[in-house]
Amino acid sequence: MKKTNMGELFENRIEVSDSDRALLTGFFSEFDSHCRLAVDEKKRMRRDFEWAIEYYLSVGVSVSDAVQRMDVKNLAGFYVRPPVLWYALDNAAKIYPLSMEHGRMTVFRMSVYLKGAVVPELLQVALHFTIKRFPSFATTLKKGFFWHYLDTSKMRYVIEPESDAPCKPLPVSHSFSQSFRVMYFANRISVEFFHGLTDGAGGMTFLKVLVSEYLRLSGVEIARDDTLWDVNEIPQNEEFENEFRNVERRKSGSGFVQKKALQMSGKISRRKIYRILHFKMDASKLKEASRKRGCTVTEYLVWTLLKSARAATDEMKGDLNLQVPVNMRKLYPSKTVRNFAMYCGIRIPIDKMQDDEWLVKEISKQMKEKTSREAMSEMVTSTKNLVGSLCWVPLFLKIPLVKLVYSFLSDRLFTLTLSNLGVVQMPKGYEAHIDSMDFALGISPVNRASCGMVTYGNSAVLTFTKMTADPTFEEHALMLLNRDGVDVRVEGSMSYES
Repeated sequence: MKKTNMGELFENRIEVSDSDRALLTGFFSEFDSHCRLAVDEKKRMRRDFEWAIEYYLSVGVSVSDAVQRMDVKNLAGFYVRPPVLWYALDNAAKIYPLSMEHGRMTVFRMSVYLKGAVVPELLQVALHFTIKRFPSFATTLKKGFFWHYLDTSKMRYVIEPESDAPCKPLPVSHSFSQSFRVMYFANRISVEFFHGLTDGAGGMTFLKVLVSEYLRLSGVEIARDDTLWDVNEIPQNEEFENEFRNVERRKSGSGFVQKKALQMSGKISRRKIYRILHFKMDASKLKEASRKRGCTVTEYLVWTLLKSARAATDEMKGDLNLQVPVNMRKLYPSKTVRNFAMYCGIRIPIDKMQDDEWLVKEISKQMKEKTSREAMSEMVTSTKNLVGSLCWVPLFLKIPLVKLVYSFLSDRLFTLTLSNLGVVQMPKGYEAHIDSMDFALGISPVNRASCGMVTYGNSAVLTFTKMTADPTFEEHALMLLNRDGVDVRVEGSMSYES
């Protein structure tokens, strides 16, 4: 194999000893044997490793330590083997690509805040090592005759600096496009996913591995446990299953509410998204406030947001309906990182919301009934029936029919959404390097706001994705939380229309 000249590699930007030069020459020879991408892609990927080495040398890391941390064996055979896998979209994901034809795209975002600034050179290499563990993410959306599908795409997956409003559409229909994006800003690492690719639980699994690999490259050595996937473990089929097929079919489906819900009254912004706000709270105080109300944390947040939505609408009659995604893995244990979530709707008549005690009990009652295994199985049955009714319709005919689908499953059925990812677990020791996390939902053209919640350690973060300049909704939520003894630190963006 031809040895690569060090002058060609680094263009005389670095000076190293002869022994280190030999180490680097051997390192890039190994790289050549682990990467068979197209010529330009391979050059760019090689340059990623060069820049990482330059960074290491600039901060005093030796060449031997640098090449050990970035051992190209971590690439395994991912960039050598040709793309052969493809994935049928799961039951929950089949409608997402069709909806894009009408100016919609469901994207969500999750972020980790480190206790130090992100080094992009190391984050890029971390992504190179991480993506092989998630082959269903290394895909491009393609059109089949009957449905869209995910086709494996072997390419250089790239990070980018954060420069625009969160959750903007991904160009998933373009050839060789990514179905997710990895971004960085200051001490924040963010990943945004097209919802057809995965759900919140699957996305968090990916983000945790990416961050742990980044920290390892940064010199942080922490023993892995069962809360974190091994980045170098061979992917297993059960991790990429369409688990909806394994949910028992009920005699009849239910769960799709056809009655429209009230919307908040603020004028919708011309810029989508208008603003992002983070309510950062002490998790123990939030739990105590929930206990005093006699409900769970999720139920308490549903109560808070419904009360706040009531304050933010001028309507006097009708129902508010808050959509709550339900992680089906809690009912049907699974390791899949594909979509495996359904939803329930907490529907409350607006004229019955003055009685807080009744409202909390009603929310708890509906949550218990509507998130049960039986109710969720009926919802899955309805989804299967809907998908089945379109199964043999060619894709070019399905797309015009999507308007009928969305009249049935329209965003107008809900006032807003609250998705609570719960408590994120990481191996002991990561708390010294990770400050907090947050989770932001993309937003529909109809709803004025959506809310995502995630807790790490004792930091609970409720994120508001806004579509209106009207501040009533979040201001009322802040008042309710403060009144119940939950101190809130509010952070977030300025208006993206400014």
